[in-house]
Amino acid sequence: MSIVSDSNDEGGMNDINMTPLIDVMLVLLIIFLVTLPVINKAVKVDLPQAAAQPAVSRTADIDLSVMADQTMLWNKEPIDEPALKQRVAATAAQGEPPAVNINADQHVEYGKVAAILADLQGGGLNRINFVMAQPEGRP
Repeated sequence: MSIVSDSNDEGGMNDINMTPLIDVMLVLLIIFLVTLPVINKAVKVDLPQAAAQPAVSRTADIDLSVMADQTMLWNKEPIDEPALKQRVAATAAQGEPPAVNINADQHVEYGKVAAILADLQGGGLNRINFVMAQPEGRP
């Protein structure tokens, strides 16, 4: 008895070709790596303008202005940083502390405004309003 082997029978393919799958995955990876930095840099910020309702200002409120050249004005009087801290402490020691309306020029560095906010809050004045110009074309 002889076992006859059919040499024309090629049989099924046992291996899966992974090369096309790997190629597609590498192409997708490259596309994501190239487009991700472009997406993150697409945010443009142009501040400050606001269309909020104006806050009701009382006569006891303090107007603190920060000019473009970093000078500060407390109720339209020039003031430096040590004097600001003293005035904040003296004002906070009074009964009901008033609100502080900050008029900061849009060209003032954020760090300067943040330092002023820290001085105000550290001294006990926690009611702070930011005064902004109405956008053009709005009443």
